Amino acid sequence: MRRTDNHRFGFYLSLAAVIIFFDQLSKLWILNNLELYQSISIIPSFSIVHARNYGAAFGFLNNAGGWQTVFFAAVALLVSIVLIVWLKRIAAIERQLSYALALILGGAIGNLIDRLQFNYVVDFLLFYYQSWQFPAFNLADSTISVGAALLLADSFGWRFISNYPEQIKTSESLKSKDE
Repeated sequence: MRRTDNHRFGFYLSLAAVIIFFDQLSKLWILNNLELYQSISIIPSFSIVHARNYGAAFGFLNNAGGWQTVFFAAVALLVSIVLIVWLKRIAAIERQLSYALALILGGAIGNLIDRLQFNYVVDFLLFYYQSWQFPAFNLADSTISVGAALLLADSFGWRFISNYPEQIKTSESLKSKDE
């Protein structure tokens, strides 16, 4: 692996680490400043609330009896390992895919830390309208969602983030040879 490849891989791991840091910092603030279910209205239709999620995304399997904590922790650990290996292989080439994987990795590890430490995930962002409310979520959930959207877009060939310049030049030179 070339030096540039290692730097790019390191950049994406650093991005994941920054996500983990701010995710854990925000959750620590919630734990230290809000009682469970206490809510602070920020603007109409948005509040900061202290909630616990024992299940998966948006409370799926929240009341399953406890087995889900170990299951989701194991899945998050396995997925994190796969994402790191995948990221190592493509970081020098695919920028959008690398960003997607780094966002998902940071969010997955952020929530994994909660599961290992508390047996639940701390959620605190709550959007609502009148009697309807979206399930509370956190920064890790947000980065996982954005990463998944980028991953999906990438799978359809939709590029919002271009590849590295040397990769674009290589692709263009290969195209011109074919013509």
